[in-house]
Amino acid sequence: MDNQRSAQALMSLVEEHHEMLYRYAYRLSGSAVDADDLTQQTYLVAQSKLDQLRDKTKGGGWLCAILRNLFLKERRESQKLTLVPLDETSTSEEEQPKDDGEITPELLQESLNELPEEFRTPIILFYFENLSYRQIAEAMGIPLGTVMSRLARGKEQLRSQLKLRQQPLVKNETTE
Repeated sequence: MDNQRSAQALMSLVEEHHEMLYRYAYRLSGSAVDADDLTQQTYLVAQSKLDQLRDKTKGGGWLCAILRNLFLKERRESQKLTLVPLDETSTSEEEQPKDDGEITPELLQESLNELPEEFRTPIILFYFENLSYRQIAEAMGIPLGTVMSRLARGKEQLRSQLKLRQQPLVKNETTE
């Protein structure tokens, strides 16, 4: 009976938070395949640690914390290996940034991926998942003031990343 209750509780969490969790995983990883893997791994860990969730209303933050920890662990392990995708050497016309200075979803995702994790996570949770400062603090296990300062610093770094990525277009237009 305990297993059945546990399975029902997990199913309830999955149904309630799956979309948000997948979006968070996608924003962290930048890849649909990796987001699927991270989401599934999160559910596996959640299933084995379901007894640690005391307040069911905080299930979303709890799942985000599990996903974030899995992402960081995977990232640490993958940094030991340096792989260069073959398609990085090719440049097609559709991969070239637009000349109008528009921030495309791809440009935004690339810039987000360049941010250190400590700044990227609060930005994703706040702007893309609409979590409150308090919910982010709980999910990340950090004080509320730290969330606010990381959001401010993260936005600053994101702006810089976006400007750097758009800068070559401006230089080419003015030097030609």
